[in-house]
Amino acid sequence: MAIRYAVIGLGNFGSWVVRTLNDLRQDTIAIDIDKDRVQKIRDYTSTPVLADATRKENLISLGINEMKAAVVSLGDNTSAATLITLYLQEMGVGQIIVKAVDEDHGKILKKVGATDIIFPEKDMGVKVAKSLVMPNILEFIDMSEDFQIAEIAPPNDFVGKSLAQLALPQRYNVQVIGIRELIPERFTIVPMGDFIVKDSDILVVIGRGSNINRIKSY
Repeated sequence: MAIRYAVIGLGNFGSWVVRTLNDLRQDTIAIDIDKDRVQKIRDYTSTPVLADATRKENLISLGINEMKAAVVSLGDNTSAATLITLYLQEMGVGQIIVKAVDEDHGKILKKVGATDIIFPEKDMGVKVAKSLVMPNILEFIDMSEDFQIAEIAPPNDFVGKSLAQLALPQRYNVQVIGIRELIPERFTIVPMGDFIVKDSDILVVIGRGSNINRIKSY
């Protein structure tokens, strides 16, 4: 299988990206300048590399230009992360995901070619806050400032009713775009109105965040 992903920086964040891709049966080139970090990740990648990724020739020799995506996670080393991001952009890597230390760093990374900026502490803080306010909402994807896709554990009042009876588009201006059934295990895309909601189901909905939040008090 051709390697499609590179992970540069094998601290906590980067190493978990490598491990998770390995669990998903996706191989990586895993790069770090620290020998111990490279040693620890050997069981999760076919290509652990001890190298200085701030040297463009090292990236070229490793074939990083052929990667579908690259993840850059260098902790507080903002200058190195910025330089590597620039190199990846110049090499034509399609998706460049970079961990930023703050908003200003994120803006700089965007200007030099990052396609996706990750703020782990900020993102986790938002997720925890939302889970406190909306405990039945399991996961969020922000589509814009207003719209979200969310996975929702159905409130008790939903169970045993059909989607037509619940009338979520009419009541809340929220659309059910999928249902993840656990018993039996399957995923239904755009379910019909006669679908009966079970307590083990997970509803995947799209709508304004404020409207999704109202569902919890149904």
